[in-house]
Amino acid sequence: MFRSFWRDLSLPALSAGFVATLVGFTSSALIVFQAAASLGATPAQTTSWVLSLGIGLGLTCIVLSLRYRMPILTAWSTPGAAMMATGAVGTSMSDAIGAFIFVGLLAVLAGATGAFERLMSRIPRSLAAAMLAGVLLRFGMDIFVALQHQAALVLTMCAVYLIGRRMASRYVVIATLIAGLVVAYASGLIRFSDIHVLPSELVFTMPTFSWQVLLGLGLPLFIVTMTSQNVPGVAALHAHDYRPPLSPVIGAIGAVNAVLAPFGCYALNLAAITATLCMTENVDRDPARRYTASVCAGVFYLVMGAFAATIVAVFAALPRELVMAIAGLALLGTIGGSLSAAVIDDKQREPAIVSFLIAASGVSLWGIGAPFWALVGGLVVLAMLSWRPGRGAAKLV
Repeated sequence: MFRSFWRDLSLPALSAGFVATLVGFTSSALIVFQAAASLGATPAQTTSWVLSLGIGLGLTCIVLSLRYRMPILTAWSTPGAAMMATGAVGTSMSDAIGAFIFVGLLAVLAGATGAFERLMSRIPRSLAAAMLAGVLLRFGMDIFVALQHQAALVLTMCAVYLIGRRMASRYVVIATLIAGLVVAYASGLIRFSDIHVLPSELVFTMPTFSWQVLLGLGLPLFIVTMTSQNVPGVAALHAHDYRPPLSPVIGAIGAVNAVLAPFGCYALNLAAITATLCMTENVDRDPARRYTASVCAGVFYLVMGAFAATIVAVFAALPRELVMAIAGLALLGTIGGSLSAAVIDDKQREPAIVSFLIAASGVSLWGIGAPFWALVGGLVVLAMLSWRPGRGAAKLV
């Protein structure tokens, strides 16, 4: 297993794994801190949260990717953290930990029964692709948002990206990242003077179980994670023709979540946005070798977890525009491919457009994010357009 991994590993895969981890940490680490603060976490407990999440992500990325030879990337539930940051105030840390264990066990149950996999098999590929394109659209637009604030930095990165696409497409992402770092450092946008190396430690919190908290926090956290995170995560895999057995994958992620929950690992799930960074041709022309990128991401997650406080400070020192630009440029191919797959079928084009627009809107209803409603909206439109009097709705798949 490991011999084949070292044979398949390449510099572009290593670069993709690093960028995926960079985007994952910088895009939502502060939300995790806010969620911990809402529960009254001490600084040690907050660091433990990030460390346990890093361990969980590292183990699941490495083991699942090596097991199935596919780029299976996991992430923490950003919508779940946002929900806790605003809705968990007044909840005790011990009750919250009990809810985190509950979330992990529910995921194990969903995997064991096969319910989640059966649901995903009913979703047309065009709608899943449209939803993914809508979720990723913001990252593509962020390139030009960043351009307004740091024109020299972003234009340089865009130029290097375009030249790299023509001359050495496999190394285009790492070349673009290096160019961005050089320009940012030369422009005085990166300041490392206040950063110190600080190891992280796990802090165990004895869980308590309150049915009010299980229903008021645990169940919504599970629903948000499954609908807003795992569904687009599966869509990302399917959009790139990777079809791992979902039931054992979801069950394994839930089991790791439950074990690490007493240390602050609140909710783990399949990644979508960062996962696509590990699935494109920029990683490797051979799709069978792209799993190495998610394995590398897992290693970086372990390292970042071990030095959570230091790594977060390092990422905070990077200009936000650099992160926005590298993420958007790395995802351009995936956005284009998803849009193409969404509109290729004439009969499903309008439902796919509806899914794309809902996902791109970012609408959230009853605490459930846009990806879920994008699929619901697309399926409703598809069913209505397929319906014939006296014949019922046409089969969706």
